[in-house]
Amino acid sequence: MTDVVTALRVNGEDRTIAAPAHRTLLDALRGPLALHGTKKGCDAGACGACNVMVDGIVVRACLTLAADLEGTDVRTIEGFADGPVPGVIQQAFVDSGAIQCGFCMPGMIVAAAGLLAANDAPTVDEVRAGMAGTLCRCSGYVKVVEAVMLAAQGLREGRT
Repeated sequence: MTDVVTALRVNGEDRTIAAPAHRTLLDALRGPLALHGTKKGCDAGACGACNVMVDGIVVRACLTLAADLEGTDVRTIEGFADGPVPGVIQQAFVDSGAIQCGFCMPGMIVAAAGLLAANDAPTVDEVRAGMAGTLCRCSGYVKVVEAVMLAAQGLREGRT
């Protein structure tokens, strides 16, 4: 089978992926692109551990074919930090104590970023609804909601 060559932008950097047409974005990120922050959870689109943003929209990387992403802008969890410094949303998760084992946190943070890009002042109910598709077995979600609310405040205040 011939590889499909796909040119895209990942975390602000132009990248090229040569992969079989059936390779998912998740496998391309974790494999040839060596970006291991995006997690492989259920591998069926149900848990949200593999959330990434494609052209500003949160998608499940395990359900997205890399070959379909020609010319797109992909942002993974690694793209939310400023070098070694966590971004506002990442720091809010730390400050709120939302991080338990940490496995689902990359997907949670990406989902939160998508939610906050669409609504910078969500209510608690809007946060719950916006985060509903991203599962966590450790947190109980109370701290996750607190983290998203704190991140919203930080983003509105222009924190970096």
